[in-house]
Amino acid sequence: MKKILFAFFVLVSITAFSQNKKGKNFYELKVYEYKTMQQQALIDQFLADAFIPYMHRKGIKHIGAFTGRANDTSLIKKLYVLIPYKSMNDIPKINAALFSDQEVAQKGAAYLDAPPESTPYDRIVTYIIEGFRFSPGLTLPELKGSVEDKVYELRSYEGPTEKRYRKKVEMFNEGGEIDLFARLNFNAIFYGEVVSGPTMPNLMYMTSFENKEDRDAHWKSFSNDPQWKDLSSRKEYEKTVSKNVTLFLKARSYSDY
Repeated sequence: MKKILFAFFVLVSITAFSQNKKGKNFYELKVYEYKTMQQQALIDQFLADAFIPYMHRKGIKHIGAFTGRANDTSLIKKLYVLIPYKSMNDIPKINAALFSDQEVAQKGAAYLDAPPESTPYDRIVTYIIEGFRFSPGLTLPELKGSVEDKVYELRSYEGPTEKRYRKKVEMFNEGGEIDLFARLNFNAIFYGEVVSGPTMPNLMYMTSFENKEDRDAHWKSFSNDPQWKDLSSRKEYEKTVSKNVTLFLKARSYSDY
């Protein structure tokens, strides 16, 4: 009887582990840096007509494309593309196959074949992100507002050391911060650890709201919530973030969000 029970629990553990691994996403966050609206138009056309349809054909259905909400007067402008993958190995494989796809070659010619003196961007900065263990997959937001009103908030938390950074990751997972966001209906799209990128150690996550007022109301309820007050007061989670970058984004018209 003991052997049967042991075998049963082993089977349950293996099944649960397999389901968790199966459901885990890796994310590629591509940040296009450019200076002119002509460059942005080329990027938009490539993403809308060639890249996103190509990714859909590869079975990746939910691609997000975003720019800043405020009037961008900075010299360097940015366009963010969020791509979920089921496996780390899929990232280089699917990206490499892009250049042998005939439909991409045809519909993305203006972008792909741009001359060196008239490139569609100045640089692409890429982050590879692994989904959190307590929130391994991407979730589409349940928003009803207009594209112009919706707010996508992308946050980046850098840690002062690897050890303190790991405590911040724990705070989201075992500590219950993810559950708190869910209870307060933050419409989180993803949570993840940056495994490769220009800023490390670092975690990133994205929440979404109907509009700016809705966003402010949600964060007010968050800061006043007893669960957050208890969690943030724990000594073990002190000084786990050295830099917090918060971006307010809006979706491009062709984004899947």
